[in-house]
Amino acid sequence: MEQRLMILGSMDEFIELVNKAKKRGIYTVVCDGYPDGPAKKYADKAYDIDIRKVDEIVEVCRIEKINGIIASFSDILFEYLVKIAEKAGLKTYCTSEKSVYLRAKSEMKKMFDELEIPTPKSRKIHRGFREEEIKDFSYPVVIKPVNGYGSRGIYIVDSAEEIRKLFDRVSQYSTYPDDILVESYNDGLEFNMMNWMADGEVYTLSLADREKSVEIKGDIPHVSRVCYPSRVIDAVYEEARKIIKKVADYTGIQTGPLSMQFFYKAGQGIEVCECAGRLFGYEHELVTYGSGFDIEELLLDYVYEEGRMREKLKKHDAHFPKHSAGLYFHGYEGKICDLSEAEKAIAKIHPEESIIYYSEGEVISHGVGAKPYVARVYLQADTREEIDRQTERLFETFQVTGEDGRSLIYHNQLPNYDRNITE
Repeated sequence: MEQRLMILGSMDEFIELVNKAKKRGIYTVVCDGYPDGPAKKYADKAYDIDIRKVDEIVEVCRIEKINGIIASFSDILFEYLVKIAEKAGLKTYCTSEKSVYLRAKSEMKKMFDELEIPTPKSRKIHRGFREEEIKDFSYPVVIKPVNGYGSRGIYIVDSAEEIRKLFDRVSQYSTYPDDILVESYNDGLEFNMMNWMADGEVYTLSLADREKSVEIKGDIPHVSRVCYPSRVIDAVYEEARKIIKKVADYTGIQTGPLSMQFFYKAGQGIEVCECAGRLFGYEHELVTYGSGFDIEELLLDYVYEEGRMREKLKKHDAHFPKHSAGLYFHGYEGKICDLSEAEKAIAKIHPEESIIYYSEGEVISHGVGAKPYVARVYLQADTREEIDRQTERLFETFQVTGEDGRSLIYHNQLPNYDRNITE
């Protein structure tokens, strides 16, 4: 039988998936609401249909005789993958009824409470809230959209007055314009963890340090680097895997992706930020650089060759033989006048991959729909020490000049691991 695959999503991270599917002889259909989605030009066929139009995409699946469906790398794609697959009679990770626990933050928190999974205290508050509604929180607190994504619209605040002042700015990133979340603030080490369930068993693909830097008072610290494998992987590995197993059993994911972001502090242990039924986009390449394990091949194997998928998972170890890192450069709003220093700085360290998202003359923006950062750079080395040396060199020399002659790039720094790992 001919393999005919529906891929939900057409941004850059899907190009490699389309190409690898076609190399296997799979007929590929790419679908989302972006007419200029770059992955569409590589597919056998493409449709410009918003993924939230479930019935329309189900009809496309019927017309195109689709027998497999993939979406990963974002929460909204996971949510609608499940809905579309259910209606189209295609294999998927869990039911739409259960998927809500991995998508809606309020339901996710209820799941964590029921499973006794430590998580930062969180509460949904309505526009015009009374201060006594959050009197049991200690400042500073984090405020965030109810169901936003991509770390947008998140702030650290020191008073109820600041919450009111920023309410509209936060809620614009959510489909709930009159509600936001208040959450206790954890300043411990932070981690990204990608797992794949197979027949109810946890296979950890990666466990990475999610490092942040502070630039602007009140803004949530920005992600400046993600390193694979984590420098302190063994301090959190077993406890984190037990949590993943609990969530998988609760949501009914016997086979499929399950990722987690969490904090760790010595004496306090793990606090889970969120779990998601997806893998991390614009980062999963770092798994391949450090271990040779191919995420796109895993997604394709799940749909069409589960036996091969299981064999690869059994051979994989999250303690990678090599080290890799993604460096993310955020910037102030302003017009870019000169990128030459940034380009020179990148060239000197010979990265695995790099991209500057802006051109000279363009304006860096922070609004809804803006690019998440100015540039990203992927590194690979035999040791973490070499990754750190390359990182420090780039942090010191990467400059994007604005109209006043000053760099628009946020300051980045390496974290102090000893502070949170030892008592």
